[in-house]
Parts: sequence; C-alpha cells; structure tokens
Amino acid sequence: MVALRGKEIDAFLARPDAGRPIVLLYGPDAGLVRERADALLADAVDDPNDPFSLVKLDGDELAAEPSRLVDEAMTVPLFGGRRAIRVRAGSRSFAGGVDTLAEMTVKDCRIVIEAGELRPESPLRKACERAKNAVAIACYPDTERDLTKLIDDELKVASLRISPDARATLMASLGGDRQASRNELRKLTLFAHGRGEVTLDDVMAVVADASELKLDPIVDGAFAGKPELVESEFAKAMVAGTYPGVIISAAQRQAAWLHKSALALADGTPLSSLLEGGYPRLHFSRKGAVETALRNFSAPRLATVIEQLATSAFDMRKQPALAAAIAQRALLSIAVNARRRG
Repeated sequence: MVALRGKEIDAFLARPDAGRPIVLLYGPDAGLVRERADALLADAVDDPNDPFSLVKLDGDELAAEPSRLVDEAMTVPLFGGRRAIRVRAGSRSFAGGVDTLAEMTVKDCRIVIEAGELRPESPLRKACERAKNAVAIACYPDTERDLTKLIDDELKVASLRISPDARATLMASLGGDRQASRNELRKLTLFAHGRGEVTLDDVMAVVADASELKLDPIVDGAFAGKPELVESEFAKAMVAGTYPGVIISAAQRQAAWLHKSALALADGTPLSSLLEGGYPRLHFSRKGAVETALRNFSAPRLATVIEQLATSAFDMRKQPALAAAIAQRALLSIAVNARRRG
C-alpha cells in the first residue's frame, strides 16, 4: 500500500519520485488539494499554460472511456519535453485506467488526480494505493502546527512580525481550507505592509468575518440564548458545505468583542457608544441580538465562553472527522447557558 503520511508527504512533495508518476490527492480540504496539485504540475512541465504539455481531463467523462487516460499518459510530445495530466475526479469511477497504467512504464509524464473525500473502499483510492507507480495523499484541514508554519511563511515573505494576541485570533480564524487561509493571510499582509507588525486590530479589520459567510444567525442565536435557531441555521451551513471551524472562529471573535464590551459597560461606557463605534462592520439588523447577548453574559462568564471555544477549536483540529459535532455542541451549550443570565 502506497499511502503517504506525515513527513513522507512533505518529502515527496519537495522531491517527487519519478518512479511514482501517478499522484492521487484527496480529502475534505479542497484548497490544500488544489495547492498541492498546482505545485506538482508546475514541477512536472516547463509551461503549465501550454495545452500540449498539460492536459486537463474530467473524471466523469473519463469514466466512459478509461483507456483515454492510458492513451494520454503514453503519448510522446511532438516536439519533445515533459508532459502532465490533470484529472478532476467526479462521482463516476475511472479506476480501470489507473489499473492499466499500474502495469505499464510511464515516462516523462506525471498524472495528478484531484478528488474530494474518498472512503478506503473507493475504487479510485484502492487502485492508487495498490499501484507500485502511484501514491495516494490525503489532504485534511490544517493542524495547529500546519497553521503556525503557514502564518510564519507568509509573514516572512512580507517581512512582518505579529503580536501574540493577533496570532491567537488569527489561528482561530483559519484552518478550514488551505487556499482560503492563504488568501486571508495575503490580504492581511498587504493591509499591514510597511508597518513592521500585524496587530489584533489588523486581524479584526481584514480577516473574513461571519457576516460574509452568512453565519451571523448561528453566532447571534448562540449568544442570544436561542438553541433552536442555532440548530436549524447550523444544519443549513453544513448542507452548504461550510467548514465548522469557520463558525467557531466567528463565535470566538464575537465572544472577544462581547467580553471587551462587557468590561467597558461595567466601567460606565454607554451601550450606544459601543454599538456605534466599537464593533467591526456591525449591521444595524444585529444590534438587537448584541444587546441581548450583553444582557445575558457578564464579563467573567464571557471569559469562560472564550476558553470553551478555544478548547473546541483545538479539539476540532485533533479530530477533524468530529468537527461538526464538536462545533454544534459548543454553540448549543452557549445558547442554553445564555438563558441563565448573569
């Protein structure tokens, strides 16, 4: 079985084995699948924009004629040079083409197959794992270690540092999709360009917030003490394919602002001043929910909620298969406890 794990993946991606020209990339992190596929293909051909060097195939169309994969892989370029084939797998199997290629010697051609989540018994996954000239690489959401490296790499390129509180908030805001995480980081480094250090205000101002992903009803429902709303809206988000970690990140940002506001209220700051000037991009339709949340939670209780959400975010990275259940349980817990007040 040739299914790479951990450091084996990093080593293979850094120096792809010419004896294993067939590479299957699969898993729930579509952004990571694309990023790794792009890197492997860029390394395999001289010009990725040349249609004679890089052939793109649709998996469902290929399923009707799996032999086409063999024909393309064995084609010798008219003008020489290296070739690559990019296959985007769909719902139909073309594993027969992989099985045939597994018995042949493929020269100067890399075949990169991109797929979503595949069960161990999937014909495509089984074909790639048993073929001696293929590798299967799973692409799961970034762990805390992965995110730390990703952040450090992007900041290093931009010659930026980051404050500890900004890093903590940023870590909680990323992780569902590698490409989305990288896009957010590049947007952030561009925003902070020339200032030397990324601050918490920079992260709060730039990194995608809950309203952009239509997650406000879930988060507002939790802090307003509406578990039924949380449950129904959370289910919609899951059907839409939203990564649960994005929802928890939105809840963490909300909890942090509510805690800061609760402390300000205790010091005598008028609520109207907080709502008008303090919350990033607060739509008028959300003010009622925020007022309810501030009545429901005291600063000490919000500090407990912040710890609870941080624990949930950590647990989700350790157990990605249970991410949805962990996130929903945390949000429902907040909603139920909100009714206690105080």
